[in-house]
Amino acid sequence: MKAILAFFGSSIGKKLVMAVTGVALVGFVVGHMSGNMLVYKGPEALNAYAKGLHMFPALLWAARLGLLAAVGLHIWASTTLTLTNQAARPVSYRKVTPDASSYASRTMKFSGPLLGLFIVYHLLHLTLGSAHPSFRPGDVYHNFITGFQVPVVSFFYIAAMLALGFHLHHGIWSFFQTLGVNHPRYDGLRRVLATLITVVVVGGNLSFPIAVLTGVLQQAPPSATSARAGDLASVPGTTGEGH
Repeated sequence: MKAILAFFGSSIGKKLVMAVTGVALVGFVVGHMSGNMLVYKGPEALNAYAKGLHMFPALLWAARLGLLAAVGLHIWASTTLTLTNQAARPVSYRKVTPDASSYASRTMKFSGPLLGLFIVYHLLHLTLGSAHPSFRPGDVYHNFITGFQVPVVSFFYIAAMLALGFHLHHGIWSFFQTLGVNHPRYDGLRRVLATLITVVVVGGNLSFPIAVLTGVLQQAPPSATSARAGDLASVPGTTGEGH
């Protein structure tokens, strides 16, 4: 046990924790975005998707707790690594020339906290509904549309997704570096993969508030969602959010 704790207390162990939890979180954001794309198929498709997620409450809560643990460990590893690096050089360089680092890597200390605030707000907004102007338990489509119809909320989501883009791109790139796949022969593939996943995830998520603000997505008539919302509300543990 002491050897295990010593390993995860080392820089290598913390980087491994960041890599593993990062993979889990990347998988979540990809799945989350993919499920929410059903909003373009209408209220029945999105509400049915949400209902399906809540058919097994025990598994859903296990996934939620697992994600919460991944977020906590990711923040812990990132924070402790940053503090260790700062302690190793208490006096900063007089002049920094960022030739070897990307813009995404240099903004990780800003994008990380912003994403943390966004996660809290996102849960209060579309999962618990306490920060939503017109929350209807079980009616995911209604909550989705009316939530993004508030311009300030949509702009905050857009800013958070841009921060996610920087964080995601650098995180995927660093994951392969942690595994030792940082040979110049593979750098091009790493860059393409990181860029592709980032563009798909961020582009998909950005499309939601933009589509609502521009009127591409609109509130459905009550008759189109009442039946589905009623069915979903009867499922134990159901909230208004797809995930």
